[in-house]
Amino acid sequence: MTAVGVGSGRAARGSVTEGAARAGLTARGVIYLLVGALALQIAFGEGGRQADRQGALEEISEKPLGSFLLWALGIGVAGMALWRLSEAVFGAAGPDGRKWTKRLASAARFVFYTFVAYSVLTFAAGAGGGGGGSSDEQSKDVTARALELPAGQWLVGAAGVGVSVAGVWIAVRAVMRSYHKHLRLGGMSRRTRRAVDVTGVGGGLARGLVFAAAGVFAVRAAIDYEPDKAKGLDDTLRSFADTPVGPALLACVAAGLVLFGLFSFAMARWRKV
Repeated sequence: MTAVGVGSGRAARGSVTEGAARAGLTARGVIYLLVGALALQIAFGEGGRQADRQGALEEISEKPLGSFLLWALGIGVAGMALWRLSEAVFGAAGPDGRKWTKRLASAARFVFYTFVAYSVLTFAAGAGGGGGGSSDEQSKDVTARALELPAGQWLVGAAGVGVSVAGVWIAVRAVMRSYHKHLRLGGMSRRTRRAVDVTGVGGGLARGLVFAAAGVFAVRAAIDYEPDKAKGLDDTLRSFADTPVGPALLACVAAGLVLFGLFSFAMARWRKV
C-alpha cells in the first residue's frame, strides 16, 4: 500500500472516529440532562419517575418523535463505544495517549458504553418495554449474584471501594480542571471558557459525589451481606434527600448533573479527538 493510501485510510478512520466521539458525547449530555431534571423534580416533591437512565429513556419515549430520538440516542452512545474502542486499539489524542494505562481505561469505557448502547437500543426496539429495568433493580441483582460467589463479600466490597475512589478522582480532577488538556481552548472566547468551567467543575463534583456515595452503599451491602443495601443511581440520588440537609442537597446534586449534561455538549463541540 502506498503512503498516500495509508494516509487516506488514517484520515478516513480519524473522520469516522471524530464523528462517533462527538455523537457519543452529545448522547451522554442528553442522558445526564434528563436524569438531572428528573432528580430536580424529586427534590421538589414532583417526581414520579426514576431518576436514572431508564427514567430518562421513558421521558424521551413520551415526546413527539420519541422513537426516532431513542434510536438516535442509542446510535450516539454506540458511537461513544466505538470511539473508546479506537482509543484502546490505536491510542488516544495527546502525547501520552498510547500508554497502556490510557488504553486499558479506554477499553473499560468501551465495555461500559457498549452495555449502555445495548440497553438504549433494546429500549428503543421494545418501544419502552426493554432497557434492562431500573438501575436500582440492576444494582441489587448484580450484588446478590456477586455475593453468592466464592469470596463474594470481598469482591463486592472491593468493587464498592473502587467506585468510591473513582468518584473522588472524578471530583478532584474536575476541581483541578484537568479537562482543559482535552479541549481546544484556543477556539473559545473568554466568556465561553468561563461557562465551560462552571459546567465542568460543578458537573464533575456532582457526578463524583454520586459515584462515591454509590460505592459506599456497595461496601455496606458487602459488610452486612445484604444486596438490598446496594443502590443504583435513582436510590443513590434519593438518599441525598434523607440527609440532615434534606432535599436541598439532592437539588444541588441534581443541578450539578444538569451542568454535567451541558458540559458534555461543550465537550462534543471542543474536545480534541
